[in-house]
Amino acid sequence: MGMNILFIEDNLTDVEYIKEAFNNVEATTLIHSVATRREALELLSGEDDGISITSPDLLLLDLTLPEDNGFTVLESVREKPEHTGLPVIILTNSDDEEDILRSYELHANAFLRKPSDPSEYEALAEQIVKFWVNHNHTPPE
Repeated sequence: MGMNILFIEDNLTDVEYIKEAFNNVEATTLIHSVATRREALELLSGEDDGISITSPDLLLLDLTLPEDNGFTVLESVREKPEHTGLPVIILTNSDDEEDILRSYELHANAFLRKPSDPSEYEALAEQIVKFWVNHNHTPPE
């Protein structure tokens, strides 16, 4: 059973690590990646001319983005009633207590540090799938 994940990340290396890790753990998982708040909101609203993911199973969000930061993305996502139940995981290099606190104040569901070693991405993906697919129950749409 795969997932439909929107990954908001501007670092293409991290995007590739995540895609490869989830593919190794759960081959049917689809990872859609964008680098900006605007692109993410277009996909989530169905306003993008190409692909649309109005109902992803999970949103992975980096805090360091061009144009905006991850907090503005999180605020924008949480403003939409149709996305209040969307699980949002902050996936970042930060371990700053203020970033952690602000993420939870804006209703992130989890705050995870990116692995320091590329070989650790698969273990991270496995744990995310195990919890968010096998154990967690999200509210009905």
